[in-house]
Amino acid sequence: MTTSVLEEEQSPAIDARNDYGPPLDYSFKCLTSFTDVEDESPRQGNKKLKKTGDGKVHTTAVKFNNNTLTELNGISAILSSLLFQPEALSSVDVSFNDISKINNEICRYSKIKFLYLHGNGIYQVQEVDKLTALPDLQNLTLHGNPLVEEKGYRQYILSTLPGLKNLDFSVVTKADRNDAVTWGKMYGGKRRRRKKTQD
Repeated sequence: MTTSVLEEEQSPAIDARNDYGPPLDYSFKCLTSFTDVEDESPRQGNKKLKKTGDGKVHTTAVKFNNNTLTELNGISAILSSLLFQPEALSSVDVSFNDISKINNEICRYSKIKFLYLHGNGIYQVQEVDKLTALPDLQNLTLHGNPLVEEKGYRQYILSTLPGLKNLDFSVVTKADRNDAVTWGKMYGGKRRRRKKTQD
């Protein structure tokens, strides 16, 4: 009887939709790439991680913030090795790193709702175009990146990602949406054509 209980705790049922544990936290680990994760242990919070019998973590949130990551290449491989259901991922924190581009790997996880990219080195606002592949994205942070200095930054982001509810920890208002629509009609096409020309 005891063995069955232990096995049940270690191996959550695949269809247990609301039985996810706390975030898998690799923040402040001096990571320079996602392969470095293999040599580190996650931070322990107040709640213990939920793991399956083969050691995979049952969570929908990961934290790689406050490291020295320069790119998102390799994130899908490490998530596949660590998570029980990587396709259920809904929150990713890679803030305060040295990332300059939004890699398409992150866009494989279509259920992402929260994406924290603030405090990085993303300098082209058009990098955000890639995030249109995330239909459930509701909360996005980009402040602290060079791209916020571009004229019309907030309008560009909201015209590109109209489903956002929060941008840079600020609620998206009806006025914001109206401004974004107007801005998109006036400048959106020009900005995208200019980006294609530069490419």
